[in-house]
This record gives sequence, structure tokens and C-alpha cells, in this order.
Amino acid sequence: MATLRFTKNHEWISVEGGVGTVGITAHAQGQLGDIVFVELPEVGRKAAQAEAVAVVESVKAASDVFTPVSGEVTEVNGEIAANPALVNEDAEGKAWFFRIKVSNEGELAKLMDRAAYEAFVKENA
Repeated sequence: MATLRFTKNHEWISVEGGVGTVGITAHAQGQLGDIVFVELPEVGRKAAQAEAVAVVESVKAASDVFTPVSGEVTEVNGEIAANPALVNEDAEGKAWFFRIKVSNEGELAKLMDRAAYEAFVKENA
């Protein structure tokens, strides 16, 4: 079963078999509004936890997307690069940004589960 965790920067990661699938949360998408552009990281890029590795742009603003854990990018979602509006439709599903081979599973413990993330969003609304 996959482990789902969230960051204070509004990214989610679902980890299964040492590989994490990363995207932005539905809350982040809602705050940004209509997504019009996505810049994805290069496959093979190594990144440290909380490093900016992608960019998402909406009609309102541009935001960095940070990796929730350290590791190496193994795959990117070309569908959202070609059709950024997918993020508006399914931010926490089909519109994942990248997959990363997790180099330190202990970093997952620093992230929030869904209940803690939802409480965090309410406190910071």
C-alpha cells in the first residue's frame, strides 16, 4: 500500500516500492487558479528534500514545486506539460508532476499525513 504524505508547500507524495509520485495538492491548485503552464524537471536530476525542481504557472501567479524528499527524478508526466489544464481537473491524481527514487525514506517522517495537512490548511487559511 502506498504511503501518502503532504508538505507545507502544498505538494503531495505517494510512495510505493521506494519510488514517490509527486504533485501539487488540490488546495494549491485552487489557490493558483487555472493552470496554464508547467515546467518539469529533467529525468536523472538529483535533488535534495525541499529543493525547487519544477514550476507551475497560472493566470494569477507562478510557483515553484519542491520535492518532498531527496532522490533522483525517474519519470515526468509529459501529459501535463502538453496539457497543463489537467492539473485543474485532477491535481491529486492523473496530474502528477514527477516520480522520484527516494534516497532517504526517513524524510517521509517529516511530512504530514492527510489529517495533519488538512488541519495545517485550516490554520493557515
